[in-house]
Amino acid sequence: MNKIQTILNGVFAVTIIVLFVLVFVFRSNGKSTNEQTVVSVAEGGMAIAYINVDSLLTHYQLAIEAQEKLMKKQEDARLQLNKNGRTLEKEMADFQQKYENNAFLSPERAQNEYQRLQRKQQELSELETKLTQDIMQETQMFNLQLADSLSAFLNDFNADYHYQVILSNNAKDNVLMAADQYDITQQVIDGMNARFNKK
Repeated sequence: MNKIQTILNGVFAVTIIVLFVLVFVFRSNGKSTNEQTVVSVAEGGMAIAYINVDSLLTHYQLAIEAQEKLMKKQEDARLQLNKNGRTLEKEMADFQQKYENNAFLSPERAQNEYQRLQRKQQELSELETKLTQDIMQETQMFNLQLADSLSAFLNDFNADYHYQVILSNNAKDNVLMAADQYDITQQVIDGMNARFNKK
């Protein structure tokens, strides 16, 4: 089950990167020619802003609901795998005990039971793979939905603010230092939540 958690963590990390690559691809197709900026160039500012992605994922209602849904799906998968795993372990222990005590009437019956347990073990492994793939697929769908939602919002948002560049910041990975006036995270969160709640 740690395999599922590791895969999900990797997918969420890639999500953040993909999210902003998609946003900038969408934004480059619809650039505004208006040069008005919130922080004017005359004041020494530039037409740039940044969004803290961690805060966005923590406070955007769509992301909260999607992450909760994914967590529940992951917990249900873990419960199902653990339950099936315990049942298989018990059956294997029973087989081992019967085998050691020569309880099988013939070697063929012992061989048949051994093969049945091997098939059951293979089915459990296949179930784990399927559940992992289902969660990854749902995570990818969420990532696309989030990227689309952010892109659509930023296109409308930027019609008023006219930023030339909007950067992503993830735990101070991309923007090492910036004045607070360039941080538009809260505005984006509030706007996206308002839009989400209307739907």
